Amino acid sequence: MQPIKNLPARDGQLGWFESVPFQRPMPVRQAEQDEHFDIIIIGAGFSGLATAGRLAELRPEARIAVIDALEVGQGTSGRNAGFIIDLPHNLDATEPDVELNTRVRDLNCFAIQRLKRIQEQQGLDVCWHAAGKYLAAHEEKHFSNLNAFVNTLEAIGEQYEILDGDALATRLGTHYYQRAVYTPGNILMNPAALAISVASALPDNVTLLENTPVREVDLPNKVVQTPKARLSADTLVLATNSFTEKFGVCRNQLVPVFTYASLTRPLDDSEISQFDGIAPWGLTSAHPAGTTVRLTPDKRVFIRNTLNFQPALRSSQALLDKAREQHRKSFLARFPRLKNVPFEYTWGGMICMTMNHEPVFKEQAPGVYVVAAMNGVGVAKGTYLGHYMAEFICGKQSPELDFILQHSAPSWVPPDPVRSMGARIRLSFEERMARGEV
Repeated sequence: MQPIKNLPARDGQLGWFESVPFQRPMPVRQAEQDEHFDIIIIGAGFSGLATAGRLAELRPEARIAVIDALEVGQGTSGRNAGFIIDLPHNLDATEPDVELNTRVRDLNCFAIQRLKRIQEQQGLDVCWHAAGKYLAAHEEKHFSNLNAFVNTLEAIGEQYEILDGDALATRLGTHYYQRAVYTPGNILMNPAALAISVASALPDNVTLLENTPVREVDLPNKVVQTPKARLSADTLVLATNSFTEKFGVCRNQLVPVFTYASLTRPLDDSEISQFDGIAPWGLTSAHPAGTTVRLTPDKRVFIRNTLNFQPALRSSQALLDKAREQHRKSFLARFPRLKNVPFEYTWGGMICMTMNHEPVFKEQAPGVYVVAAMNGVGVAKGTYLGHYMAEFICGKQSPELDFILQHSAPSWVPPDPVRSMGARIRLSFEERMARGEV
């Protein structure tokens, strides 16, 4: 049995999880006794839940378990910015690859429709809002990234709107940004609430085991040891994202990057007047290291920025405090009239990157499957990769699965300490380049 030395932690005050606007509909259950399942999925994020949901449809007779070290909505899937992005989101691209971008868009839209259907069936308020998205620049030097994005949109026939100056400020309630490209297909939501909704939709042949960390694993024999029980299976799926290499797979492929977010308390009537007539919105930066901002339906402001590399896969209070200070500066730069509005929550979460932006999607060994590395677009990509991982396991073929398999070859990353040094230098460089976008 291989020990798992790094386990998920809460990493701050989880704002989305704490502000879920409904009571969880199912009880939290832990693994209490030794048990055998047909399939065990480790990881209850969007990829793990999607894998379980589709497997349950394809194999209704199978006993399936999804296990997680935390509760659903507390992991990385519940800590992101709450965007379900419909369009290709790699700002590093040069000439648009029309076929690839079209396929990615179609898969993202498939994921959005599947998640929409689930949340409508469950009837839980996940703060689902078809708000679109702004890709915005504060500094003129980043207009080139906006232009590259427009070229991609035109190449695949997508609608967009370019906004400048006062016209943009009228949409956002801030004059901070000079220019933005608005696209209408993005969804905003509370990601922790959506994850809980997806988990609540799992059928009876899926057992959800939370607060059940994997202490040891025997991959060849598909056995996992938890604090109270030893679980075994015929098929094992690792949907563990940044933690995947701790299971002895994906060596020299993953670059886990920590980022941080803060969420204000709800704005009062006088404070929300700054946004008079403005609908809730979401904005990402024209530079990948810039700040993501949201005005939420419950009248809060969300700020996310600050990047660092943490090989231990967890943050510290000192890093959280430092990120919160930067969030405050970013918040006041955009909303100086809200200087008396405090942050209610600050937390950290991981983005699992690969050097060439391709995910891990493979059969690692007979009966052992791996899906990881969503590269910053985890809600949509995690959902469609999980869906097609289930089809891959069941031998169901499709053009979509062929495309995923053809584009799931992460490039090599040097081992530590070179990886750590390189990641820290690159992140520092990118944040310096972003400057005013932070």
